[in-house]
Amino acid sequence: MSEQSIWVLCINRKMFVTFPVVICLVISATTSSAIAQSSNSKIVPSVYPLDSKPYGLSYGQWTAKWWQWTLSIPKHVNPGGDTTGKDCTLKQSGPVWFLSGTFGGSATRVCTIPSGKPILLPLINAECDYKAKPNLKTESQLLACGKSENEGITGLDATIDGVKTQGLSNFRVQSPLFNMTYIPNNINGAPTGTTQGISDGYWVMLKPLLVGDHIIHIAGSVVNYAEGTLNNFANEVTYHIKVQ
Repeated sequence: MSEQSIWVLCINRKMFVTFPVVICLVISATTSSAIAQSSNSKIVPSVYPLDSKPYGLSYGQWTAKWWQWTLSIPKHVNPGGDTTGKDCTLKQSGPVWFLSGTFGGSATRVCTIPSGKPILLPLINAECDYKAKPNLKTESQLLACGKSENEGITGLDATIDGVKTQGLSNFRVQSPLFNMTYIPNNINGAPTGTTQGISDGYWVMLKPLLVGDHIIHIAGSVVNYAEGTLNNFANEVTYHIKVQ
C-alpha cells in the first residue's frame, strides 16, 4: 500500500478507532525518513543557530577562544599557513574543533577529526588588539577597528558535502574583549606579551559530522577602504575531512 493510501485510510477511520490512527502515522513517518536517508547517504549536519550557546558559550565567546588558539601557535607551523593540513591537529583541545582559513589566498587541506566534535569554521575574520595596534586605547576603538576590516565582504561560502549553507550574511559575529598572549614568531608580528583584543568576522559552527569522509569548502573576501588605503583580502579553503 502506498504512503498516500495509508494516510487516507487513517483519516477515514478516525471517527471509529483512535489507536490504529496513531500506528498509521508512525508507519508513514518512518517510511518518509527511510526514503530521505536512502537518497542521501551523507546527512548534512545542521549549523548551530547564531543565538545558541554550544557547550555553554556564545558564538562570540567561541570566536575569542579560536583567536587565543591560533595566536598560541608560531607562524611557521600555524594552521593558517598550512598548505596540506599537516598542522590541523596542533593544540586542539576542548569540545569544539577549530579549523583555519588562510593568511590570504587558497589552500586544500586533509584533516582527521575525532567523532563527536562540533567544528568552528572561520569564513573571513579580523582581530584588533592593543599590542598589534598600539594607537588604539579603548574597547570601543578595538571593536570599530575589527568591524572596519570586514566592511565590503563578498563571496561568503560554507559548503558541506556539496550542500551550501544559506543565510551566511547573518552570521557576522563580534567577540567580547578577551585576553591573549603573543608568543615569539606570532602570526601578527606583534611584540611578545599579554594584551587584550576583539574579533569581528563571519563564522559557522557545525554540529558533529557523521563518521566517514567529508568535504568542507569555506570562503570569504573583502574589498574596502580602511584608513585611506585599499584593503583587499581573500580566504578560500577546501578541507577533505575524515571523521573517526
